[in-house]
Amino acid sequence: MPVLYEHRRQPMLSRRKFAHRLGRHFLIASGVVLISLVIGMLGYHYLAHFAWIDSFLNAAMLLGGMGPVGDIPTQSGKVFAGLYALYAGLVLIAAAAVLLTPVLHRVMHRLHLEDGKGK
Repeated sequence: MPVLYEHRRQPMLSRRKFAHRLGRHFLIASGVVLISLVIGMLGYHYLAHFAWIDSFLNAAMLLGGMGPVGDIPTQSGKVFAGLYALYAGLVLIAAAAVLLTPVLHRVMHRLHLEDGKGK
């Protein structure tokens, strides 16, 4: 199993390598959000019969944690909107976790090194 982060006894990553790690995490989070946005747009367009721009708006607002915009005319669209809202909440939390993980790991790693426990 590949190791994603250095052990507390290992030296801290250089700023350059840390920036690359942040970049990889950003790409992963962005990919998940982009795929989720496409899923939301397709669902709103085909199940709720929204125009593409309205589908984008609703999917983006839900993924951003704001909530849907406007009324949904079809029952299938309402079911999709409810399920997508639950999914979007989880994606928001997951994307935030993916983005914050390298930063929190670096802070914890630095605290262990300064504590002397990392040696």
